Amino acid sequence: MAGKEHRYAVTVEWTGNRGEGTATYRSYERAHELRVEGKPPIPGSSDPAFRGDPARWNPEELLVASLSACHKLWYLHLCATAGVVVTDYVDAAEGVMAEDADGSGQFVRVVLRPRVTITAGSDPEKARALHHEAHAMCFIARSVNFPVTHEPTTLVEARRA
Repeated sequence: MAGKEHRYAVTVEWTGNRGEGTATYRSYERAHELRVEGKPPIPGSSDPAFRGDPARWNPEELLVASLSACHKLWYLHLCATAGVVVTDYVDAAEGVMAEDADGSGQFVRVVLRPRVTITAGSDPEKARALHHEAHAMCFIARSVNFPVTHEPTTLVEARRA
């Protein structure tokens, strides 16, 4: 592996001790905070299916969000260099995790569904093709052991009079 190495330091602090610690499975909250110096904290918990707080981000949502954001960032970069002008981008990403009988589990797939709007002078075919390139470049998608697919929709703005 040639090239640069990048490091990412994140602090995860459990904030769910109700006074008894983990004395029993039900005696503690799954609450935690994700922190990076100089940024606002992200309130986290487990998925509600695992006794988590639905108002907080869970690791599964953060994984899907990371894949979506990484794809978007690469896609916008590639569009900018290819002369495709994007004016709007919204992704309705979805991940599927399979839970095993023993409580363990793993993601089995993530589908990205970006809805991209481009200007009338941009090439819609090029805009669609750049999703494949973005996928190939995405650091996060290249790091996971399950399929990450994309089902993009490309909208073209009406020409202005």
